[in-house]
Formats: sequence, C-alpha cells, structure tokens
Amino acid sequence: MKRILYTIYALFLCILVHAQALFTNPEIFPKREVRAVWLTTLGGLDWPKTKATNEWKCEAQQEELCNILDRLKECGINTVLLQVRTRGSVIYPSNIEPWDIVLTGKYDKDPGYDPLAFAIEETHKRGMELHAWMVTIPGVKIENARKMGRKSLVYTHPRLLKKHGDTYYLDPGLPDTGDYLTRLCQEIVGNYDVDGIHFDYIRYPENSSSFPDSYTYKMYGDGLNKADWRRDNITAIVQQMYRAVKELKPWVRVSCSPVGKYDNVTRYSARGWSAYSTVYQDAQGWLKLGIMDMLFPMMYFQGDHFYPFAADWQEQSYGRSVVPGLGIYFLSPKEQNWDLGVIKRELAYLRMINVGGEAYFRSKFLTENEKGIFDYLKSIFYPYQAIMPAMTWQNNIIPEAPDVQVKRTGPTTVRLTWQPVRSGGSSCRYIIYASREVPVDISNPANLITIVNEPEYTYNLLTATLWNLHLAVTTLDRYGNESLPHFINTDLPKE
Repeated sequence: MKRILYTIYALFLCILVHAQALFTNPEIFPKREVRAVWLTTLGGLDWPKTKATNEWKCEAQQEELCNILDRLKECGINTVLLQVRTRGSVIYPSNIEPWDIVLTGKYDKDPGYDPLAFAIEETHKRGMELHAWMVTIPGVKIENARKMGRKSLVYTHPRLLKKHGDTYYLDPGLPDTGDYLTRLCQEIVGNYDVDGIHFDYIRYPENSSSFPDSYTYKMYGDGLNKADWRRDNITAIVQQMYRAVKELKPWVRVSCSPVGKYDNVTRYSARGWSAYSTVYQDAQGWLKLGIMDMLFPMMYFQGDHFYPFAADWQEQSYGRSVVPGLGIYFLSPKEQNWDLGVIKRELAYLRMINVGGEAYFRSKFLTENEKGIFDYLKSIFYPYQAIMPAMTWQNNIIPEAPDVQVKRTGPTTVRLTWQPVRSGGSSCRYIIYASREVPVDISNPANLITIVNEPEYTYNLLTATLWNLHLAVTTLDRYGNESLPHFINTDLPKE
C-alpha cells in the first residue's frame, strides 16, 4: 500500500505542476527553496576544459566558468557547489595542499589567478550562492602521490594515511585527522567570502571491512564495538569542523552529501548500501545534534530505492534543510539512459513532501540539457526565482529595511540607491520585487526580480510587461532573514 501511495502522490503532483504552470500560477512554487548543482572540477568533468598555461588560456578558462554560471542562472539554480578540493589538491592558493592538476596540466602550478575568488565574485554577481565543496577523507590517489611533489599528503602527513584500494585515505580514527581537515576548512572560510562549505566523502570508504584501521581501533577504541567507534570518529570530525566554521563566520552554511539511503526503513531495505550501517555516517544524528545546517543526500536512484528513503530524510530533518541530490547523469545514454519522466516524478514528489529543495549531479548534464532537463526546469519547474531557506537556528533577527532613494535616469530607467546594511556581523544582500499591484506582494515569487550584492539597482521599464510597475526592495542577511519591504512607485517625473 505504501508503495502505491508514493507512486500516486508523485504522479498527481507531477500533473498538478504541469497544469498550473501553464497558467503561471505562483501558488505552488515556493519562494524559499534550495536549487543546487554540483560543479565538478575532478578531471575537468564539468570545468575547466582549458588549461591555464598562458594569459589568453587563463582568460578562456575564466570565460568557460562564466558561461556555465550564466546557464545555471538561466534555469533557476541559486546555489553552486563548486569542488575546491579533490584528492589532496585544491583550486585556490593554499598553504596546506598543492594546486590541482586540472587548472594547468601540472600539480602545484599557479594558474595565474585565484579560481575560487573568481568563482565567488562571478556567482555573487548573478545573485547565486557559492558553497566550497571539499572531498574530505580520501587523501591522494597512489599513482598521483609522487606527481604532487613535496606538498603531497604522502610527504607532509604520512602517519595519517591508510592505503585502501588505489587510494591513500585519511584515517578517521586518528585524532589528528580532524585537526588536518579543520585547518583546510579554516583556510577556506577565513580567506574567502563563501556562502557555505560542503563536505563530500565524510565517511569510511567502500568495502570498509578491509579498511586497515585495526591498530588505530586497538589504540583508540576505548571499549566500543568497531561500528559505533567508527561512527563516533566521523561524528567527531564533523563536529570539530562545524564549530570551527561557525567560530569564524556563523552565517556560512555547513552541509555534506551523505550516502542516499540513511538506513533500512519500514518495509524497504537499503540493500546493503546505507550511510549509517555501511560507511558509518550518522547524518541524521548530525542534524539532531545541530552540527550540520543542510544535508544533500546522494539519491541517485528511482522507484522504491528513492521515494521511501526521501520521505525518511525529510521526516528526520529536525528543522534543518534536507536537499536530495538527483542523479541527472543517469539520463545520459552513456550511463543508464533514464527517461526524463523519472526525474520529473522525483521532483514533483520532493516538492510535495516539502523538502528544502533539490540538487543535481552534475552541472554538465544540466547545462547541456540532457533529455531536456534544462528546458524543463527553466520553463516548468522553476519559472520564478527562489531564495535560500533561513538558518533561523543560527540567527532569526530580521535585518533593517533599506532606505531607498529613487531617481528617474532616463525616459525608461529608474535608479534605486540606498546605504549598505549590515546584520549579524556581515554585509547584506538585497532583493528587488516588481508588481502591477499595490502594495507589492513580496511573498509571491512571481514578483521577485533579482538579488543584488551592491546597494543600487537600475530598473528598465522597457523590460516590464506594463509601464510603471510598482517596486519593493528588502534586505536579505547572510542567514537568510529578510527585512520588511521599502515600497517604491516608479511613476516619477522625467529629469
């Protein structure tokens, strides 16, 4: 019966979304929703394709990223999870690890600019958030260790590493592992204006029964059974990194991407692959403990492997944001050749059960419109922009509304300016709304025009469906709290 209900609900909402979207009814479209995408740098899978070996190729590499961000913005994405650490190498100037090979074709070679700083600036220009995606426990591929040189983990921290398969992994049971990963977090959050930090692979590796940590367990097991001890190790690392980030910048959202099935649920087995039991990730426990702001479970499944487990994540969210990751790469004929209907039904179901939003793995399959997924999001599922859910558990103080000055700068343009607003220890952003109705309804996502970082905005009346639309401006702090609106009537005399 439960299985039948999951399917009926998904199909019903999918039909409802299509029908109401035809009439651009905003009521079913949330104003607050995470719409994220993983932008992979490992091997240049998503970016970059061009190696920054000279000045013009450096510019071409930057242009590639700008084009990707433009496409993501066009289809409604508001959060970019940019992979900044792959396997023991990074895409920003670090005092801890070497430059990644993907930027120039060589490890530890400066590409001539700071890709993370550039990505943050360009993402913010487009009103989107950038979350720094760190691969955590995997240390370095064995075949790449020597290529990395003296900054490789094999040279700098050999005691922390365990050989497992083709990779050296950090040993989560060693106390210094948490210290090392925390230093990386502090380097990123302390030096960059990131909106979030996203932990990938914060778990034990596959085939963990053969992971060589017997000696570590003997040293630090303290009487626990090995499964509980391993879960405690990962939880301790998460807690250490979370606290370090919040001490530096409490508005930075901390998230991770756990295995897509937390554990077995009533009547549905995880079939031997779960976060809690297989790789020792107590991700729901992290939400309960308050040491994670968001989860992006990697739900690259369909049917009974998806719906009951999505419901389980939402039911155990403890008031935090759960944003299931959808495997849109499976749409590709080179992968599993899914029909787009699989993703449509999953999207409809997620919105129906009111999760925090959706995420897509990975960027290339979205920007290249695999099976029409880009067109579907742009025209049907994300017809209006959305802002991020507020982190009210961190800060729930409403920021000050902007005091907007209005000036007609031409026959068709209005310039809005205001003094910058700070709230919660950080500078704020601003949301521009427009409507034919008075007062402007800021709860209606159809009225949301854009999000800006600077205290100014020029509104072109020619872009409006009717002249003299009414405007409103609000302040949006870094926690996601929104101020009361400042209302503006654009029916002003010409200069």
